Amino acid sequence: MMKLKALIAATTLALGFASGTKAQGFADCAATGNASFDGTVVDAAIATPELSTLVNAVVAAGLADALATTDNITVFAPTNDAFAALPEPVLNAVLASPDLLSAVLTYHVVPTTNADPRKYFTVSRRPTLQGQNVYFAWSDGAARVNNAAVTCQGVEVDNGVVYLIDSVLLPNL
Repeated sequence: MMKLKALIAATTLALGFASGTKAQGFADCAATGNASFDGTVVDAAIATPELSTLVNAVVAAGLADALATTDNITVFAPTNDAFAALPEPVLNAVLASPDLLSAVLTYHVVPTTNADPRKYFTVSRRPTLQGQNVYFAWSDGAARVNNAAVTCQGVEVDNGVVYLIDSVLLPNL
């Protein structure tokens, strides 16, 4: 049964990302309900093949336990394609430094479940676990976190909400 739930959640995440937000209007996207997954942020990421690079990075940074046990978080999860789009020197530098990797990954986590980027037509900001703010806005037909496009459907998990994004968010360091 758990494998079926994981498969359904992975499919929901993949379809939510594939449908994109560009063809949907602001009101439609903002009104889209979230899917749900029976497990933590980490469980949902592991169950989603499109997030395997993120899962490997979270494990390498030693953040898996913290993300699995911290409640009421919103995670903006970059897909494998988002990581692949990073310039190779940037990706290599991030992966080579545990401190830098941790800073980048915690910049994707907002310590509240009240951080739905689909709800902000004008620019709004939220602090991340890393310490700097991310900015939400509606731009170019898509809900965005900084410049990353967000799926219209989030996935509610036991300890928060996950949204797929099409870019890796990089803090100012």
